[in-house]
Formats: sequence, structure tokens, C-alpha cells
Amino acid sequence: MLRTNQPFSDYFDKLYSNKSYKENITLTSYGKGDKILIQNETSTKIMLIRTGITKCYFVEENDKEYIVEFLGKGEILGEIEVIKNVPCLCTIEAMTEVTVYSMPIPYFRILLKSELKLNRFLLDAFAERVVNTSSRASYQKLRSTEHTHSQFLELKSKEMEISKEHMAAYLGITVKNLNKTLEEIKENNVDE
Repeated sequence: MLRTNQPFSDYFDKLYSNKSYKENITLTSYGKGDKILIQNETSTKIMLIRTGITKCYFVEENDKEYIVEFLGKGEILGEIEVIKNVPCLCTIEAMTEVTVYSMPIPYFRILLKSELKLNRFLLDAFAERVVNTSSRASYQKLRSTEHTHSQFLELKSKEMEISKEHMAAYLGITVKNLNKTLEEIKENNVDE
């Protein structure tokens, strides 16, 4: 539900503290609600979340928002678009105050050619995303909305606001269907 990557975060902490890299890696802060990357726009930077929580979502042709994932510390942003040379696939929006490490794309490309460790972290991140996507698809088919709702409550305890709209967008259902399901859960709990 909330993706983090501590080893990648540690790696960027070391890069940032190394004087030879520091001039090309900066810290940037975003406030809650700020858009860090915007779907279909071209980014000029690669970023890695240092602190905070974001939501990664795309808007369908019918203007419906679909939340792909909630991303936290150590998650990299914009690298797929650079590798594939395409505009941003999703929008990344700050759900809390967020700080990211930023680096210009030309510098990222230089590091891709010279830093084997960076390539290993990227491969690991890509593999993790494939596993998470597969797991999430089967999870949502097999688990009840009640169980998913309890996970959202866990996220709320991490000082992140989760609205019904966000829950529905993450589950790929309408708010009306979510309300109906939550009402059924509530009735079942009263009956027990």
C-alpha cells in the first residue's frame, strides 16, 4: 500500500553527502497537494523521495483518477520516462510535506553509464514494482474491501489523510460502491 525503499534512500544519502556528486544533486521541498510530476508533461529531473508520502495516479480518458500507488521514502520518480524517452506516465502529488533529492536528466544518464550500484538499485526497484503490481491485482480480487479498509486506516495512523475518493481511486471503484461496501461492513459488525 505504501511503498518505500530504504536501501535506495541510503544510497542517495551517500551520493548527496559526497562532494563530487553534491553539485548535481539538490534537495527540493513540496507542500501537501503540490504536484511533483504531471501526467503527459516532460520532466527535466529525476527525483528520489527523501521524506514524506506521495500518491502516484493517472487520469483516465473519462477524467476518472486511478491511484496506482502511495510512495514514500526511497522511491524513485521519473526514471522510467527517461529510460523510455516519454512524457510522465502518471502524476505524483504530495500527500504530506515531501522532500526529494533532484538531479538533472543529463546527470542521471551519466550515472547510469558509470554507477553499477545505481543500475542494481533500479533493477531491484523495477522487479519490486512488477511483484507489487501482480500481488496487488490478486490481492484485490481475493481480499475483501474490509481488509483493504483496515490497511487504509494504518496509513492514516502515519499522518496521511485518506479520503473516500482516494480509497475508491486506489481500489478502482466508485465512491458510491465504496460507501455501499462500507455500510455493509458496518451492518455486519453491528449484527455480530
